[in-house]
Amino acid sequence: MTNYKRTLPFFFALMVCVTPWVTSPTALIIGFLLASLGLVPEQFNLTKITKKLLAYSIVGLGFGIHFEQALAVTSNGIGIIITSILGTLTVGWWLTKLLKLEQKLGYLISAGTAICGGSAIAAVSPAIKAKDEDIGLALATVFVLNSLALFIFPVIGHALGLDQQTFGTWAAIAIHDTSSVVGAASAYGEEALTTATTLKLARALWIIPVAFVSAFIFRNDSKKITIPYFILFYCAAIAFSDLLPQFETIYTLIFDISKRALVICLFLIGCGISVTKLKAAGMKPLMFGVSLWVMISVSSLAWLMLA
Repeated sequence: MTNYKRTLPFFFALMVCVTPWVTSPTALIIGFLLASLGLVPEQFNLTKITKKLLAYSIVGLGFGIHFEQALAVTSNGIGIIITSILGTLTVGWWLTKLLKLEQKLGYLISAGTAICGGSAIAAVSPAIKAKDEDIGLALATVFVLNSLALFIFPVIGHALGLDQQTFGTWAAIAIHDTSSVVGAASAYGEEALTTATTLKLARALWIIPVAFVSAFIFRNDSKKITIPYFILFYCAAIAFSDLLPQFETIYTLIFDISKRALVICLFLIGCGISVTKLKAAGMKPLMFGVSLWVMISVSSLAWLMLA
């Protein structure tokens, strides 16, 4: 097939992903379908474009975090936040070796489970120089579990008679992406939604130290540490929006554009995945993701119910 015949459907799909009706999981699937059908043009360096766009997207998302509010919630739940993040990353490291999973793939899924799903994976992947294939598999795993959590968590919450605050906290800790946290919590109640949303934004701040530590862990053989400079700009965006709140309208616009850019990134990442690559990866990534998810869900719920 000529590059022209590949380019036309590729750019059409790209334009569709720019619209607000396409979600992150859908964009990933569209890219995957194009790759599987051989409709991804070869003349573009999609890997390079994706990594740059990912970094820009993460910086823009910083304008959507209210620092004081995030710090206040973090201080109230600092114990469970630190324990869940460190515990998930530690268990994930051990499980990666046990299942003989590719190290960076296991780390990406662990980071996504520990902090905030696709956003954490997007932030950590440039810091550890992860391959597009690993990023795509990690995102696919997280999105599958997100979809399940959206329906399962409210059912479990009602069955156990959890109060609004407890459920909101549990959802923010144990569900990967913010969108699914909001969806599950809103179905449970208004107080649960407020608690879950605020706590999830507080957890997003932990992208910063985790990205820096990740760069140190995955430094190359020359022992040179690749500093994820985009995280510094991410911090600057949070500080800037906090110090100059009068430009809230502009910050909201930047935040919305960044979320849409992140969707486009997922489309491009999906273009690097194919049925052949998924078969080669096997069931290990999904088994790994489910194991970590069950661990953090059960342990965090036990913590909250016994506290």
